[in-house]
Amino acid sequence: MTLSASPTAADRTTVVIYSGGMDSYTVLHRALREGLDVHALSFDYGQRHARELEVAARVCRELNVPHQVVDIRAIHGLIDNSALTDASRALPEGDYGEDNLTATVVPNRNMILLALAIAKAVNIGAGRVDYGAHGGDHVLYPDCRPEFVEAMNTVAGIANFEAVEIHAPYLRASKAQILADGLAMGLDFADTWTCYRGEALACGRCGSCRERLAAFAANGAVDPLGYCQRPAGES
Repeated sequence: MTLSASPTAADRTTVVIYSGGMDSYTVLHRALREGLDVHALSFDYGQRHARELEVAARVCRELNVPHQVVDIRAIHGLIDNSALTDASRALPEGDYGEDNLTATVVPNRNMILLALAIAKAVNIGAGRVDYGAHGGDHVLYPDCRPEFVEAMNTVAGIANFEAVEIHAPYLRASKAQILADGLAMGLDFADTWTCYRGEALACGRCGSCRERLAAFAANGAVDPLGYCQRPAGES
């Protein structure tokens, strides 16, 4: 009889790229429910506001999850050709689509963040990096496609002497399916921020808000966040 190897410390430890949004919030809790030793990693890359980072910090404090916010604002001039990093550009409103997606693409963002998260994983002896790429983003953001994740997984396996797995559990799931998983776990999505604007209330008009509200509607649930304007038909 062959005995299976006992899990190593690396097997039990993961670095979760945690923005404070819905997807990464669900990924974080999913990793915790696996019984993993979770280290949350957030990034300040000069985005338009810090609401998500504030939410992420509060959630990690409440969960007693180690949380590091990495200041990479020095690269802002390399990635400022986006409405999410250039406050002088108008934020597109309406549903996500190819006609307005270009304005919200941050150049090479996920490759940059994954590279830093892999370094963190190697540094602390973690065997995995989790991030929240999902199926609904494939047409919008090239660095959320399965081909990208598969290629990064290959690189993460050979870039260091210690291989790291890139784990994207919702890679082929929709936003509504991610939300359904989170609701089944009993998660409170008031502890997330999605809106592209960092105001007191979510705007309800940007593509990110509209996609979020559509996910709640698809699940027959009410979004607990406050909105200054919800699309017609949203309660």
